[in-house]
Amino acid sequence: MEKLSYQTLEKLGYDGYLLKDAPERVLQFGEGNFLRAFVDYFIDVLNEKTGFNSKVVLCQPIAPGLADMINEQEGLYTLFLRGFENGQKVNDKRVISCVSRCLNPYSEYETVLACAENPDLRFIACNTTEAGITYDPSCQFTDVPADSYPGKLTQFLYRRFEKFGKEAGKGFVILSCELIDNNGKELEKCVLSYAKQWNLGDEFLNWIKAENIFCSTLVDRIVTGYPRSEAAEICEELGYIDNIIDTGEVFGFWVIEGPDSLKKELPFEKAGLPVVICGDHKPYKQRKVRILNGAHTSFVLGAYLAGQDIVRNCMDDEVICGFMNKTIYDEIIPTLTLPEEELKSFAASVTERFKNPFIDHALLAISLNSTSKWKARVMPSLKGYVEKNHALPSCITASFAFYIAFYHGTTLTEDGLTGVRPAGDTYTVKDDKQILQFFYDHKDEDAAALTHSVCTNTEFWGEDLTAIEGFEAAVSGYLKDIEEKGAYAVMKECL
Repeated sequence: MEKLSYQTLEKLGYDGYLLKDAPERVLQFGEGNFLRAFVDYFIDVLNEKTGFNSKVVLCQPIAPGLADMINEQEGLYTLFLRGFENGQKVNDKRVISCVSRCLNPYSEYETVLACAENPDLRFIACNTTEAGITYDPSCQFTDVPADSYPGKLTQFLYRRFEKFGKEAGKGFVILSCELIDNNGKELEKCVLSYAKQWNLGDEFLNWIKAENIFCSTLVDRIVTGYPRSEAAEICEELGYIDNIIDTGEVFGFWVIEGPDSLKKELPFEKAGLPVVICGDHKPYKQRKVRILNGAHTSFVLGAYLAGQDIVRNCMDDEVICGFMNKTIYDEIIPTLTLPEEELKSFAASVTERFKNPFIDHALLAISLNSTSKWKARVMPSLKGYVEKNHALPSCITASFAFYIAFYHGTTLTEDGLTGVRPAGDTYTVKDDKQILQFFYDHKDEDAAALTHSVCTNTEFWGEDLTAIEGFEAAVSGYLKDIEEKGAYAVMKECL
């Protein structure tokens, strides 16, 4: 078999959409699985549906990367979006052709900087991981390249400024996809700090602010990446060798915070893509964190104690799925600000995503760091519900008891805190050391005492949860029931 290339596809009589030549209008810092299954997929569809006519030049953010493999395949790769949609199993295949090339800044940085002199270049997308957007004062303007991503971006922007600084409209729309709060604004802060530290001048500082739009964005798609165990079989079916096959769930959603003028520049709506450009991305972030992530955190620990191991199997259980749905529809959605129909539509997609037959999402993997997750994802819904209804939400309250029961371990090792399921099999709780030490120190307390110890630990929650009327007593009651009847019975009673 031949390696994937335009010529190979031509020989095979491939009749799907391909864009062979177009100006490079997008620079992307990051060449990994996520961006290729998310941003590059959306741009590829934009090219096909609206004549966006853009190639994406990739820049790998760290020295080891995929540049050679991407360039060997002329930027082409096969993307499979797989999952469960409208009650049907979905497995969509698409050859992505929007990528022109991939550059390695550690061996060809001048080539990267030369992209700044391309008058067609307008957009910069990035996902350099959560650790990528940091200001490191040890970076210098003369570094080739600067070690931090914001440092590299500042160098790139300065080259643009030198070339086009006197022309209006030659700045960039910068789409930050890192998983941190206000990612675009944080990136802008770092860039401005470097511009000041490196004494690049007030004119440059003013140009950054006036001519560039740093967009905070919310990204939502589970990307499973290269399907190692299936790759040989997939290539056999495709009829070509593709060393950078990418896979992700069929669900995708992107919220870009920016001015209305971007809707014309990036016609996602015209292409029928699930991308929202709006003045404030925060309500959508709140929706994702509270519904999608909050649902995970509130049911997986109880489901694990009830004998389940994988998210998908939980969705086939009437009691567990019913518990999750009651949590979402009755206790979380009423506390949110977006229109109810939008929230319910998103909630319905969550259930379908959890049913994805192509992803074995282990409950134990989701259980990692559940203390901080419960505080960030579930506690706001608890407090919002109490404030609105002057009563406790039964499922969310029970979920706190599941959390305590799950963390009620017997042995503390370097690996974590060992717990035992009712069936007798052991599991390892993974969280910060001081959190695991706390639960180990309180392992001999009864349900009431342990509940009190956890609720009053202000280091965990930032407040004393016994101040929420009736919460401690209700959690203690649920915890006692879990010990006596089991987690499954408690879930059933909540319905």
